[in-house]
Amino acid sequence: MKEVMAVIRMDMVNKTKEALLLEGFSSMNCRKVLGRGKKKVDFSLIEGIISGSEITSPVIAESLSEGHRLIPKRLISLVVQDSEVKKVIETLISINSKGKPGDGKIFIMPVTDAVRVRTGESGELAI
Repeated sequence: MKEVMAVIRMDMVNKTKEALLLEGFSSMNCRKVLGRGKKKVDFSLIEGIISGSEITSPVIAESLSEGHRLIPKRLISLVVQDSEVKKVIETLISINSKGKPGDGKIFIMPVTDAVRVRTGESGELAI
């Protein structure tokens, strides 16, 4: 089993969830995160986003200020069988790639075991 973690743009969550569901991946977790990549952020571009329709929350806008320099993103996490990893990655890339910095990152990590709390099933039966 593998855990696939994807950091994506805020506005791509619904499209990503729909695409993964269409491919048969309905189980996932999603969290709000703040972060940044290696490249220097051009905040003059972000100011336009803040004043536009993409970011309307003053709390989010404040997190983009010069003092914080962190960008709001979403972290999607799902555990899949080893044979399904490639399909998940292809789906994530096809939906989230705009060809620009900030499109996101995908991380793949091994999962040694999983246990379903309700039944006690473990391993791939639990996912």
